[in-house]
Amino acid sequence: MNTSELAIINQETQKNLGDTYLRFQLNQNTSAVLPVKHIQEAIVIPASAVTPMPNMPECILGLINWRSRICWIVDLLGVMYLNPLDNNHRQYSVVMIRVESVLLGLVVQTIKGTIKLVPDAIESPIGQVPPGLVPYLRGCIIQPSEILLVLDAQAIVHSSSLYSP
Repeated sequence: MNTSELAIINQETQKNLGDTYLRFQLNQNTSAVLPVKHIQEAIVIPASAVTPMPNMPECILGLINWRSRICWIVDLLGVMYLNPLDNNHRQYSVVMIRVESVLLGLVVQTIKGTIKLVPDAIESPIGQVPPGLVPYLRGCIIQPSEILLVLDAQAIVHSSSLYSP
């Protein structure tokens, strides 16, 4: 076997392991993932770094200066019309995502790290999760102890909750 054949075998092995996702907690009981192709960075910032903006939807926490760019920071639970995070946090766990030209910071409860998921393991969320969540999901993965939500970054960025006060 030559090196090019080994490289091809290695690529096929990597594909068989699945796609890489960032895993995080939305709240105490709900885990979710986003494809890393949309992730710019996962950071923890002090709450004081977020500048609140008046007359904005409740889910928009404010603006931050991130790598010399001004970015919106939003409560991901609020975007999906779920119970928003408490306002008395000293710091936020933020997943910075990019979809097309839109850069957005999603505040989550805890960032857990990356995992590999096989696309065939992703099932339809219909009947597995509350109907209000379905527009924000690519699917879900049923595990013995929990249902892992596979979020759709594009649906989150284009959510009507970000544009209506």
